[in-house]
Amino acid sequence: MSRKVQVHQIDAFTRTPFTGNPAGVVLNADGLDDGQMLAIARELNNADTAFVLAPDGSDHDLRVRFFTPRTEAGFVGHATIAAHYVLTRRRDAPTRLRQKSKAGIVDVEIRGSGDERRVAIRQSCPPIGRELNDRERLAVLDALALASDDLDTRCPLRIVGSSSTRLMVGVRGPEQLKQLRPDFNRLTTLSAQIGAAGYFVFTLAPSAPDCLTESRMFCPALGIPEDPVSGNAHGMLGVYLAHRGLLQHDGERASFSGIQGHFLHRPGRVEVELEFRDGSIEAVWIIGQAVAIFETEITL
Repeated sequence: MSRKVQVHQIDAFTRTPFTGNPAGVVLNADGLDDGQMLAIARELNNADTAFVLAPDGSDHDLRVRFFTPRTEAGFVGHATIAAHYVLTRRRDAPTRLRQKSKAGIVDVEIRGSGDERRVAIRQSCPPIGRELNDRERLAVLDALALASDDLDTRCPLRIVGSSSTRLMVGVRGPEQLKQLRPDFNRLTTLSAQIGAAGYFVFTLAPSAPDCLTESRMFCPALGIPEDPVSGNAHGMLGVYLAHRGLLQHDGERASFSGIQGHFLHRPGRVEVELEFRDGSIEAVWIIGQAVAIFETEITL
């Protein structure tokens, strides 16, 4: 017996079509098995596709499963932005809800309305990991075609995150971002050696005046040579900057905007908010807009 599923192509962290980070969104995905979800993700060929399902408990409002063209992922920030952008097109869409995925439950808020609405995702604070030793640091720099003088001396190379880990690499400016020539084979090998699934290279001297950071991210170990715009990594960056005393806060909240994707001709913007309690970061909000590219139905 055949069935139809709704499929949407969405660009996240942007309001301009064909920029930002593309994601597939599949509605009414209940009843699809793992093989079908993987086949659809492979056919859409985005870095990630979100499959929206009914809740299976009372502690959340919906479930979302995320698939790359190769495997299932626990949680994906830009695909979550894309999924809730699609869901808010319904008249009765709630503005607050809880989403369950393999990585746990996150709170989602819809801020604003119409084309300017933003999707905000609240996550627990990712842990600050270890700083690289000199040998590891030099190996990473060589794999990125960077020299020690290219680095921002305020920002030691440090791993952030637990199940999803990124190495924070601070450089002096946009010129250093432009000159990056990543050796993906070496970066993949180094990921296994140092325990970081990806490399988030950023500068605190961005080319745009209305944001704090500009960045690029490489995750060849995950099958993503360069990610256009990463929400999760920006959240990790916020925690890292606060830990280093490089992000101003009033004891309760801090916020900043970061741009990414320019060097892939897919510019996008991520807004980040940090919640503080008793001097420590309690939660991280990842906030972004989105735009629809197309929608269709697939008959299975």
